[in-house]
Amino acid sequence: MPSDPKSLPDGSKSSARKPGRPPTPVPQQLAEEAIAWLEQGKTLAEWCRLPGKVERSTVHRWMDKDEQFAQRLARARDKGMEVMLEQCGQLADIQPVDNVEVQWRKLQIETRLKLLAIYNPKKYGPKAQVDHGGGISINVTTGVPQQ
Repeated sequence: MPSDPKSLPDGSKSSARKPGRPPTPVPQQLAEEAIAWLEQGKTLAEWCRLPGKVERSTVHRWMDKDEQFAQRLARARDKGMEVMLEQCGQLADIQPVDNVEVQWRKLQIETRLKLLAIYNPKKYGPKAQVDHGGGISINVTTGVPQQ
């Protein structure tokens, strides 16, 4: 479809639009709910599965359409990651009753730490450390015969 404005019968110009639904603004109530949910350390997928919520793809379209919403959602995810990290400490501080509970707490903590490493590998992922203690020797071969 050409992007040039089309002439209407009355002589005025209108810009060509793609067929489909007209753009709708991000529903503020749902946006606020999603942000509050993520700030609690929960996932967007969990929120989208709740009754009356929207598909994840819809939230991603909202993010593409509304830069401010996308930034607020990113900040909410960061806050949620901090909550998950705090949960790890809280879980570790609970005195287990038996060995089964010890393993369960360990699984809860490891799962949260793995999720954090996936969500934000720069901040929560494994750190690569390089130690170099030896010297370097370079042997250059030029292919030019020696005389």
